[in-house]
Amino acid sequence: MFEDEELIKQYLKGNNLALEALIGKYLKPIYNFSFKNVGNEANAEDITQEVFIKVWKNIKKFDQTKKFKPWIFQIAKNTSIDFLRKKKTIPFSRFENEKGQNVLTENMAAKPLNLLEQLSDKKTVLVAMGNLSYKEQKLITLRHTDGLSFREIAEAFQESVNTIKSRYRRSLVNLKKNIRT
Repeated sequence: MFEDEELIKQYLKGNNLALEALIGKYLKPIYNFSFKNVGNEANAEDITQEVFIKVWKNIKKFDQTKKFKPWIFQIAKNTSIDFLRKKKTIPFSRFENEKGQNVLTENMAAKPLNLLEQLSDKKTVLVAMGNLSYKEQKLITLRHTDGLSFREIAEAFQESVNTIKSRYRRSLVNLKKNIRT
């Protein structure tokens, strides 16, 4: 498989198959990233489609001295933020379990202090993540779920690597605090 930069060069020379290969490579990661941001399959599909339309429209402006992966994830991040700003609500259905029970509201009403004890480890982390700022959530997700390096994350956020590393450490400390409380 070709590297991203080679695929971009080939597409800019008129090879449409190169763009298809690039889309194929990033379709699932961008969809997963979008789904984590909005929690809804249909909305994640719409955002993913919009991301690739933006890539197609702006690929000629892409700075080929930089890496493609952080650039496309930055577009996905901004597109997700725009979607969430328009939506402005977080449905409580995102807290439903497989049986359709809303674990958050049911447990808060019954035993607010025992909520985290009743959730599985994964759900505990998700709830704790929900208490972090948007930037902290994105930083941890990009690093652990999407596997981006600190350098790639720094490029996506347009900040220095050291800033990202220190913010990442603070985010992990806050996550651990949220899990313990």
